[in-house]
Amino acid sequence: MRLLRPRPTPPSPAEPGDILATAESLHVRLGARDVLTGVSVTVRAGEVLALVGPNGAGKSTLLSALAADLPAAEGGVRIHGRPAADWPAPELALRRAVLPQSAALSFPFTVEEVVRMGRAPWAALGMEDDDAAVAEAMAVTEVAAFAVRPFSALSGGERARVALARVLAQRAPLLLLDEPTAALDLRHQELVLRLCRERARAGDAVVVVLHDLGLAAAYAHRVAILRAGRVAADGPPAEVFSERLLSEVYDQPVEVLAHPRTGELLVTPRR
Repeated sequence: MRLLRPRPTPPSPAEPGDILATAESLHVRLGARDVLTGVSVTVRAGEVLALVGPNGAGKSTLLSALAADLPAAEGGVRIHGRPAADWPAPELALRRAVLPQSAALSFPFTVEEVVRMGRAPWAALGMEDDDAAVAEAMAVTEVAAFAVRPFSALSGGERARVALARVLAQRAPLLLLDEPTAALDLRHQELVLRLCRERARAGDAVVVVLHDLGLAAAYAHRVAILRAGRVAADGPPAEVFSERLLSEVYDQPVEVLAHPRTGELLVTPRR
């Protein structure tokens, strides 16, 4: 007799401010090294949370832990109020979507086929809006024009946008994006961060690892500054982006200025 797996249950719509993920006194070890030590962050619906800090601070490790892709040595991660490790994979895939730093595929998939992979978690539910979700994701990331091209034939920036389109097509309420702007030109960096804001405005929670402090200041509702595996500060950019703290964290003199026309926060190295 074959046992049938229960159908996964989609998450209920979140209200602004609902907590969709938390790290609580989180410790993560990779080999013999403590990469995160006592980290606590809260991820809320309707917000863009930027993780910033120098190389090796633990940003990508924290993102992977929030995605339930890395186990906690101590403390823990909760997703939608439940310990991350307790979610079956099909249920987890309906609740969080992850964009890794790099996207590599061994087979000659087309752009549209790659984006359609984001709909896989919904297959067991028999959803009928796959085509609409894929088309919308390709349109907003501006990759629809090369939908039939092989993914392997794209430039690094084009691949990054296709990978983001796959994440958006998944339509999970928690988006975890690791350096989504790293390979992009100026125009598409702005496009990606605007999309993050739009997803938050629509009720999703977005966690994004960024190296560009200017982008974090312009688009994030909250920023967690990591240093040596700990959270040095967590709050709105206007509150936590101080010249003293950033200069200490990055070991580089930093200026925090008001834009002469808009008054918005500008962050730049002191040269």
